[in-house]
Amino acid sequence: MSELTSKVRAQKAAAAMWASDFASQHMGMQIVEVDEGRAVLSLKVQAHHCNGHGMCHGGVTYSLADSAFAFACNSRNQATVAQHNQISYLAPVHEGDVLMAEAREVSLTGRSGLYDVTVRTQEGAVVAEFRGASRAIKGALFEE
Repeated sequence: MSELTSKVRAQKAAAAMWASDFASQHMGMQIVEVDEGRAVLSLKVQAHHCNGHGMCHGGVTYSLADSAFAFACNSRNQATVAQHNQISYLAPVHEGDVLMAEAREVSLTGRSGLYDVTVRTQEGAVVAEFRGASRAIKGALFEE
């Protein structure tokens, strides 16, 4: 095991994941912050993110929350995937809004983790709550 701090390890893991996370990049997401068991991602809602009601498509909000979850649960440089997750939409999101998804670890026992993600607008209004369960698998994101 190297002598990396937990924050540096999380940052290196995030950089390794981000390099091939073309889905998150293509959607316009940005990593704001990562630390052990925590990640914050942002997304500015553009016209191509909106549905037939003129609101941000729920799948876009879900994807942002899911990506924040992924960066949080991979922050220890242990390859980790989702087992299952759910989302509750609490308020509509509109073109021009900047969404922030903050993922935080609730529990980590053995290979199983539980994470909560809150999605807010630039004004701080909560628009969605996401809960994800993770499972560690073989491998690491970068060599230590």
